[in-house]
Amino acid sequence: MSDNNDLPSRNWTYPTAIKFGTGRIGELAEHVQATGLRKPLLVTDKALAGLPITSAALDVLEDAGLGRAVFSDVDPNPNEANMTAGIAVYRSGGHDGVICFGGGSALDLGKMIALMAGQRADLSVWDLEDIGDWYTRADAGRVAPIIAVPTTAGTGSEVGRAGVLTNSTTHKKKIIFHPKLMPVVTICDPALTVGMPKFITAGTGMDALAHCLEAYCSPHYHPMSQGIALEGMRLVFENLPVVYRDPENLTARGHMMSAAAMGAVAFQKGLGAIHSLSHPVGAAYGTHHGTTNAVVMPMVLDFNRPAIENRIAAAAGYLGIAGGFDGFRARIMELRAELAIPESLTAMGVEADRLDELTEIALEDPSCGGNPVEMTRENTRALFGTCM
Repeated sequence: MSDNNDLPSRNWTYPTAIKFGTGRIGELAEHVQATGLRKPLLVTDKALAGLPITSAALDVLEDAGLGRAVFSDVDPNPNEANMTAGIAVYRSGGHDGVICFGGGSALDLGKMIALMAGQRADLSVWDLEDIGDWYTRADAGRVAPIIAVPTTAGTGSEVGRAGVLTNSTTHKKKIIFHPKLMPVVTICDPALTVGMPKFITAGTGMDALAHCLEAYCSPHYHPMSQGIALEGMRLVFENLPVVYRDPENLTARGHMMSAAAMGAVAFQKGLGAIHSLSHPVGAAYGTHHGTTNAVVMPMVLDFNRPAIENRIAAAAGYLGIAGGFDGFRARIMELRAELAIPESLTAMGVEADRLDELTEIALEDPSCGGNPVEMTRENTRALFGTCM
């Protein structure tokens, strides 16, 4: 056997069972019971709690004798106070698993409740940040089963092993990781996304694009994710404008749900500066995550151009975009305009006198490690400046 092998050793995981198709929310009780749950807690956000799609899902559970318990005190950027309140409801209700129902906020918060409800009292959720083997601090056997039902098409949290939680004291977003945060089953029903407001359709769709784009550009070795990310970008470019104009187009909605899941699967390969800038802005100003990603995306492309120009030119060829890197960037700008994305962080309310603070937080974000150009204090501060 030849010793001529310079490929790295990596762990690649794609275990979630995905039930995809219009109307498949009707199977919710079946999958809950197959997972062994008898008293699940459905976690959703405040806006969704009173909507017909949530009531219909609860009806399915109740008809099967599974109750209709709900926790909905979930902020747009969920924090540890939301988690603590949810854990109290979970424990007092004697629940045995969590159904995460909603967009990224509800999915992430539901995961945190499932992770922490059974852990010992002296273990903080911040002790499980996505750093090294910190996840081993948790008792894996005490993580409650998770079933995910996304109602947006962007974050891809429904197929991920992590969740994002904002520390309300430091205003920093932290990525909390544990292998058992991967949902056992995910129901991707495009019909659940039809009622999204247009700005949520736009922002979540651009989040999916950011995941695919950053995974594609990451220098880490993961060729399977590379291919998934490229096809995910194609689905977003072709279908996001369609669902923005025609919200009831279920075919395009389905393609966007696929793209969202593909982006989250792909970013096992890594994220980058788009997310490391977006996270502190969202934590400090409460901006929509996907929309913030869309605002900084063109400037991050420029920042990374020396390392990714040929790769982006290859993607442009696959996507049918003429003009290589410049053509790809121009298409991003066109898409932002079509979706009424703000032109700058200033337009989102970000203040120039806080950029030094935001820079320090961005450099602590794990996403920095996947950026194709090394991020330093000087170039990150300058990058923030170009986004203003």
